[in-house]
Amino acid sequence: MSAEIIDGKLISQQVKDELKEKTLKLKEEGIEITLAVILVGEDPGSKVYVRNKKKACEYIGYRSLSYELPEETTQEELLDLVRELNDREDVDGILVQMPLPAHIDEKAVINAISPFKDVDGFHPENVGALCIGEKGFVSCTPAGIIQLLKRSCDGKIDISGKECVIVGRSNIVGKPMSLLMLRENATVTVAHSKTKNLKEVCKRADILIAAIGKAGMITKDYVKEGAIVIDVGINRNADGKLCGDVAFDEVKEIAGAITPVPGGVGPMTIAMLMNNCYEAGVMRRNKQAI
Repeated sequence: MSAEIIDGKLISQQVKDELKEKTLKLKEEGIEITLAVILVGEDPGSKVYVRNKKKACEYIGYRSLSYELPEETTQEELLDLVRELNDREDVDGILVQMPLPAHIDEKAVINAISPFKDVDGFHPENVGALCIGEKGFVSCTPAGIIQLLKRSCDGKIDISGKECVIVGRSNIVGKPMSLLMLRENATVTVAHSKTKNLKEVCKRADILIAAIGKAGMITKDYVKEGAIVIDVGINRNADGKLCGDVAFDEVKEIAGAITPVPGGVGPMTIAMLMNNCYEAGVMRRNKQAI
């Protein structure tokens, strides 16, 4: 048996095409969605991400504003720009590309973004809303994984009642992922570096989500036969080749379905950022969530 490959490129394209159609209808009503992207410094990885976000905006039909600030930008200068964008009526979403230079407090910057324009879903108000089941922006990677599960395998993946194990407890992926899976009625275990008998815990999972940042750590010994395996990791192996947290070649032989790296979760993160932008634009104008 070989696993079905979950195609993140294909599914992210479906999401973007749906948004393109909805955005066209908004434009006919004279409404334009605008995303402001702020990049501080010269981090090459961040530059690639920002470029991809701009491309996605262009494809869907959003207006994008780009602020590329020098490495020596002070925290106060960055916060001033964020406050200015919060107040602008022509800006729907604000994204500050992480990581920021060491002299800037990321938490202070995230907290400064209006929760109504926080399309990354990192603001404490949005995180809190997720915790208590209220509407708010959800962190893009976990939101993308939910869409991958719902739109894959001809819609045959039923999350409800399934045993889900998430390996990793970060604020960006592990914690919000656990809350989203609970919302979908899964039984959720969050495992991490201090978990005892990690292999046995993982092997219980009908849906295994690896978000630990260790190349190829999840081997077939961690995976139950027929499980759905979602690989959030982005690492480089010894040859410098992009790879995930899952040993793909061996795990695909026993999993029911699996995401590749690259081409799995990654494209969904940008697709869900675009979805959050759309929701921000509509919500601000209608003064209600959609």
